[in-house]
Amino acid sequence: MTISVAQAQLFFLAFTRIMAVIIHVPVFGGQNIPAQVRIGLGFALAMVLIPWQPLPPDAAVIGTFSYAVSIGKEILIGTLIGFSADLAFGAIQMAGSAMGIGSGFESSRIFNPALGDAGSAFDQIFVMTASMIFLVIDGHHLVLIAMQNTFNAVPLNSSLPFGGADTIIKMTSTFIAAGVQMALPVMAALVLTDLTLGLLARVAPQVQVYFLGLPVKVVVAMIALGMTFAVVFPNLASLFRLMTENMVLFVEQ
Repeated sequence: MTISVAQAQLFFLAFTRIMAVIIHVPVFGGQNIPAQVRIGLGFALAMVLIPWQPLPPDAAVIGTFSYAVSIGKEILIGTLIGFSADLAFGAIQMAGSAMGIGSGFESSRIFNPALGDAGSAFDQIFVMTASMIFLVIDGHHLVLIAMQNTFNAVPLNSSLPFGGADTIIKMTSTFIAAGVQMALPVMAALVLTDLTLGLLARVAPQVQVYFLGLPVKVVVAMIALGMTFAVVFPNLASLFRLMTENMVLFVEQ
C-alpha cells in the first residue's frame, strides 16, 4: 500500500485531533499515564478510526502555512470534543468535594494524578469508584465510538464548528446539576448530623460536642456514602452516556 503525502498529512491531522481529545479523558490520558503510552494510543487510534480511503493521484498537498492553520483547527476541535469529558469528570469531582465538606476529611488533602488536582481521601474514593464504573459500563468504548462519529460530523481539514454558546451553557448546567444531585444525600446527612449535635449541646452542655462531632461526622459520611452508591451508580452511567453524546453534539455544524 502506497501512502501519498496528502494521506500522511490527513493522518497527522487525525492524530492531532485524537490526542487533543484523549488528554481530557482521565482513563485514557490522565497525568498518571506516561506520555509514551498516550502518544502510542493516539497513533494506534488514528490508524484505526480514520477511514483509509484512497485519494486521487493528483490530490493536492496542503501548503506549509495552511497546514499549520489546519493543525491549530484540529487542536481546537479536539479540545471542544474533550470539553464534554472535562464536564463529566469535573461534575464527579465537584460531587465528591461537596460530599467531603463538613465530613472531617477536608483537613487532609492529597494530589489526585488522574484529574491533576488535590482533594481529600473522601472525594478520591468517589472519583475512583466513578472511574471504575466508567470502565464497567464500557465507557471507554463509547468514547471511541464518539471519536469515530466526530470524523463524520466534522471531516478533517474542514471549517471550525460552532453550535452556539447556548448549547455549551446548557450542557454545562446539566452536568453541574448532576454533580449536585449526586452529592445531596451525603450533604443532607451531614447537615442533619450538625443539627443533632447542636441540639445535643443545648440539651446536655456537659457533653464535649466539639470533640465528639468529628468522629461522628466521619462515620455518618462513610455510612451515607455507602448507602448512596445504590442510587449514584445509575446516575453515573447516565452521566457517562450523556458525555459521549455531547462529544459529537458540541461539534455538529
